[in-house]
Amino acid sequence: MASTGARARRPGSNRFLPPDPRVEEPYRFTPQLALRLGILGAVALILFGILFFRLWALQVLSGPQYLRAALDNQVRSVRLEAQRGQIVDRNGNPLVSTVAGTAVQLWPADLPKTWDAELAEVRALAKVLKVPASQIFAEMKRRAGDPVTPVVVRESVKRDAPINYLYEHAEEFPGVHIVQTYLRSYPQGNLAAQMLGYVSEISPQQVKDLRRRGYQPGDKIGQAGLESTYDSYLRGRAGLAQLRVDSFGHPRSDLVTTRPQSPGESIRLTLDVPLQRTAQQAILDGIELARENHHWAANAGAIVAMNPNNGSILAMASYPSYNPAVYTGRVTNKRLATWGLTPPTAEEHNYPSLNRAISGLYPAGSTFKPITALAALQTHIISPSTVLECTGSYTVYKSDGTVAQVFHNVDPGVFEAMTLPTAIEASCDTWFYQVGYDFYKAPPSMGHPLQAWASRFGIGRKTGVDVGPESAGLLPTPEWRHQRFTAKTDPKYWQVDRLWKPGDSIQLAIGQKDLLVTPLQMARFYALMANGGKLVTPHLVQDVQEGGGSRSAPRIVHRFTPPVPQPIGLDPTNLEVVQAGLYQATHGADGTSTSVFGNYPVPIAGKTGTAQKIVTMPGYTGEQDQSWWCGYGPANSTEPPQIVVCALIENGGFGAEAAAPAALKVFQQFFKEQGQVPVG
Repeated sequence: MASTGARARRPGSNRFLPPDPRVEEPYRFTPQLALRLGILGAVALILFGILFFRLWALQVLSGPQYLRAALDNQVRSVRLEAQRGQIVDRNGNPLVSTVAGTAVQLWPADLPKTWDAELAEVRALAKVLKVPASQIFAEMKRRAGDPVTPVVVRESVKRDAPINYLYEHAEEFPGVHIVQTYLRSYPQGNLAAQMLGYVSEISPQQVKDLRRRGYQPGDKIGQAGLESTYDSYLRGRAGLAQLRVDSFGHPRSDLVTTRPQSPGESIRLTLDVPLQRTAQQAILDGIELARENHHWAANAGAIVAMNPNNGSILAMASYPSYNPAVYTGRVTNKRLATWGLTPPTAEEHNYPSLNRAISGLYPAGSTFKPITALAALQTHIISPSTVLECTGSYTVYKSDGTVAQVFHNVDPGVFEAMTLPTAIEASCDTWFYQVGYDFYKAPPSMGHPLQAWASRFGIGRKTGVDVGPESAGLLPTPEWRHQRFTAKTDPKYWQVDRLWKPGDSIQLAIGQKDLLVTPLQMARFYALMANGGKLVTPHLVQDVQEGGGSRSAPRIVHRFTPPVPQPIGLDPTNLEVVQAGLYQATHGADGTSTSVFGNYPVPIAGKTGTAQKIVTMPGYTGEQDQSWWCGYGPANSTEPPQIVVCALIENGGFGAEAAAPAALKVFQQFFKEQGQVPVG
């Protein structure tokens, strides 16, 4: 209490801290405390002085020395592009090779730091290389998140005047480097362009998807065709090098390779270059024949030639086409547009990048009749000895006896009883209409036997060929029609259109209406006809090779073994009956292509097709005939068939007028037998 009173009697004391109830006296600014604070301040002043003088020494006394070291001590890693492997035909003839070239690269991080200086340099570079400055800036913007990958401004096969100018004025273009690159070369010109595909710089999305497989920004990657499918073999392994550069990007040392690049492997195809060239020319000849026969809309086509015993594709031609060299070097929209390879110009040029052999979809027409015949034989709807009338028309009646629909034959005046081989020979539509109607009337317990067997023959599904993209086509069924036509897709007539009617089965029997196939699918079926009933897997690549040159053969490092052809359970007797019809179609008195193959020295069997399709062209929409011919040879011989050919000429008219002569040219090249060349 006394203490409390004492504090109360000293209200004017000099304390500077609040009182502490635990002590009797408050804190005071004593001489001892002042001494301690003075010592602490002196120590802080000394430490600050030492730090100040050290910074002054580093920046003022040693600054130039460290600046020189920094300028000379920036290490840059450079990715060394690997040489891409070749693509060669079955005999080693190169279809795609690689040549050395020169690339001008721009490292955005090394450009001047002010916008005006950067703009001036990019504009000057654009003027020298004749590349739009906007294009350079667009690439720089695309690489904004990747400062360590250079922008390729231009690629060329040789050093020209602009390249030499950049070498001579290197000091004016900081960040610009001239490096060696590799460019794709096409010794055979436009041969098999769609099949081969092309190479271009990897996209950001592809980098994201493929980074785990070793792909990096700036890599080149196959973007279509075989270049894409077999990119992992062709691309090789990039190398790595380092060099020192100053802060302006100027080299201060030689390029030192730390990891050498490994060249890519080559792939050898089943393709035969002379046969491929013949097939491509045969399409043009077929188009010309069609136009001479007043089918003015003929403008495209496809041909497939294949070994029927193992599925090796010997030729795969599609027209119109393009020169794949358009993707080599500096690729511009203007160059691509010239060939119809941009979306705005593709339709005008009739889609030259489309591989019609595997992606073009067409009604099969009468080339489908052997499928109908085999399906009917296998399900006992007909027998090998069945005789039906071939008439000018076929009428389907309703249950009350009134006419439901009339289906017409190509020859309106014909009236003849025919066996199955004769019906195939003459390609009698009404004979097959009757078979189609029998399929329609089959009991539900049989399911859909025509579609079931067509599917087993490979119709309506992809063949599995090792190049894409491939279309599966369309094999119509009642279930498909029910799903296709709904109140949403067909608001006016969906309740009627979704029904499977007699006409659907009747027209399917002759390969018409909703059916869509690719030429490769039909070639695969005719290979089955040739090899005794086995379904093959079409393929283009035989093996992967490395090395080789003028003095040594390449070494095979991987061989692709195609799947074994699969028997599908055909009765040999049924197969022989249809084979007989195909042979009569090329040699019989009423054979639809006897005029083309009747006098050819090698016996050929096959079938024409004339398929109606609605076609839309500039200034015209209407129905046009698609000209087909599919067959094989030698037929009816002690020697097994060696080749299947399937030819299609779009809007080409009757099958014997355009497609059959085109197919004959492929047989002539393969067998080295010219025979009699049909005229007109």
